[in-house]
Amino acid sequence: MSEIRLAVEEKMLPESLREYATSAEMQRKLYKKTMIIVIASQIFGGAGLAAGITVGALLAQDMLGAEGYAGVPSALLTLGSAAAAFLVGGLSQRLGRRIGLAAGFLAGGLGAAGVVLAAILNNITLLLSSLLVYGAGTATNLQVRYAGTDLALPNQRAKAISTAMVFTTFGAVAGPNLVTVTGKFAASLGAPALSGPFMLASAAFILAGIVLFLFLRPDPLIVSKAIADIEREKNRLNNTGTGDILAAEHHVHKPGIIVGATVMVLTQIVMVAIMTMTPVHMQHHGHGLGAVGIVIGIHVAAMFLPSLITGVLVDKYGRTKMSYAAGVTLLIAGLVAAFAPGDSMVMLVLALALLGLGWNFGLISGTAAIIDATTPQTRAKTQGSIDVLIALAGASGGALSGMVVASSSYATLSLAGGFLSLLLIPVVVWSRKQKKK
Repeated sequence: MSEIRLAVEEKMLPESLREYATSAEMQRKLYKKTMIIVIASQIFGGAGLAAGITVGALLAQDMLGAEGYAGVPSALLTLGSAAAAFLVGGLSQRLGRRIGLAAGFLAGGLGAAGVVLAAILNNITLLLSSLLVYGAGTATNLQVRYAGTDLALPNQRAKAISTAMVFTTFGAVAGPNLVTVTGKFAASLGAPALSGPFMLASAAFILAGIVLFLFLRPDPLIVSKAIADIEREKNRLNNTGTGDILAAEHHVHKPGIIVGATVMVLTQIVMVAIMTMTPVHMQHHGHGLGAVGIVIGIHVAAMFLPSLITGVLVDKYGRTKMSYAAGVTLLIAGLVAAFAPGDSMVMLVLALALLGLGWNFGLISGTAAIIDATTPQTRAKTQGSIDVLIALAGASGGALSGMVVASSSYATLSLAGGFLSLLLIPVVVWSRKQKKK
């Protein structure tokens, strides 16, 4: 204890951090508290992200007047997500998760409010710019999953990620199924019905930001950095090879980062592309907004609800096997979507459920691989940079999806997405070979 106390004094840690940085029991308590705050914010955040998924393409089609532009909202909000992921990651690295995540959610809430105003005024410029800002909420909702891992033990990481994600389900499933209700509410205020879900999104994102800003204290990332600093100082006092310790502190496993990023990027492209055009495809076959809400709601549930089981599987069987599972599941989803009759709700539900499940497998296994390959001193910045790639991948998938369907068909888009997902397998095989070198 004397060595640890010396380390604390030498590092001049604030009083508020000392007990957490030096006590394993306090760290366990803070981990549990952090997970509760993360869960609360994810419930609100899930409700916020559902608007763009469910009616974004339909709103753009109405305002822009052309089906080829139906993928524009998805592209814009994911481009906004890319910028926000970088900024939130950098802000979190410098000032902690609390500030970075709260700022991202509040920006997303303002963007959603801008979309509502754009729909009321029928202002295309305001719509496009607001969708960019709304993307900040989507990016932040994904980055919250990292906050739960800052104090998790290595064998708890995938479970911590999955716990955060599973509670997104409550808001994310409620959002699409409230399309009709929020549409009627918007209409009662004299606003277009399709702006209703964005009213819900604005309130939900702002509430998520407030929860994190008020209650995520002490900041888990700042505490994890302090723990790493103290461990380094304790080892130095014990003369255990300072040079090796300093090297280990900033060590990153590049193949692990590459494979984790690739798994998440490919799953995002496939998921966003097929998901974006499903509501338009359904409308062409006579399905109403209520049916669209049901299909997307089940899709979103499949994206998040299996997370607890997925987290256990990733921790038990490894990141590699679950990455393979992601590729195969997405392939099956693409095949079902491509060959399902357009008027069959059952087949569309099955296809979109499999699409969400494959994305879930890929995101949790890829995220766990990234955490394994980084250290607290660089983790948030690295995570933010990788989420930029994920958002750009989603933007590409969203933008191209409308063009592919307009020039070919929904079936072609689904088949292309399914076979693209198989690229996950050679990437993971390459990573395993790199580890053996």
